[in-house]
Amino acid sequence: MRSLLEIGGRRAPFLRRSALRLALAARRMSREGRVDDGREEALLDFVRKHAALGDVDATIEAIDRFCYERAVMMNVGDEKGLILDRAVARARTQSALELGTYCGYSALRIIRAAGATAHLCSIERSPANAAIARAIIDHAGRSEQVTVLEGSLEDRGATISRLQVECGLAPGCLDFLFIDHDKAAYVSDLERILQLGWLRRGAIVLADNVRVPGAPAYRSYMRAREGMQFATIERRAHLEYQTLIRDLMLESEYLGEREGPRSGD
Repeated sequence: MRSLLEIGGRRAPFLRRSALRLALAARRMSREGRVDDGREEALLDFVRKHAALGDVDATIEAIDRFCYERAVMMNVGDEKGLILDRAVARARTQSALELGTYCGYSALRIIRAAGATAHLCSIERSPANAAIARAIIDHAGRSEQVTVLEGSLEDRGATISRLQVECGLAPGCLDFLFIDHDKAAYVSDLERILQLGWLRRGAIVLADNVRVPGAPAYRSYMRAREGMQFATIERRAHLEYQTLIRDLMLESEYLGEREGPRSGD
């Protein structure tokens, strides 16, 4: 695939119509959680036909191939996927949380980069997406390492309770957090996680689609906390499966909570 998309070691500039349509509708789909035109179901069928059972590399490659040859999906994609891989490795990830499973592509990249002893809990609001993600993750042979829960951190604590009980999330347990769901919920959901104390000092928080469809409040939030609560690197890339629409990922190291002034100071 890369030989068709690269010239002289660099990715050739291109913009597919389906990528443009996806970008224009991305904010609505971010809220609703799926394209809902049959492409998600078609992806599962494609993976089953073109990836060997139990082969995580082949499954990831099949998803990328589907997205280049058939229809663009809302997953992180191959270019930004490399940024995701490196961030997971940087965090030395053994325990991870993902907000926004979609069809399981990023979950597979996270757990592949983290290694055989790691575990990922992934939250997906759409039951239809969750079912497809579980099937794809199972096909890749990683279902024992990935738990997909239907829900949202905004559901009055129901999903948080399940994460605590079913995934064992507790203060200081998380090495890595990937945020790729409703862009309007990036800040509020991160703050919930911070209040629960789940992030260990030195954990990495990676947020996708900060430029397109855009999460300006999240970018401002991280800038306001730079050097105090987080140390952030802005990773520039392109929107999924094309090279003309630019996007941005924020990779933030959690520095811990600052202690308040001591009594008598």
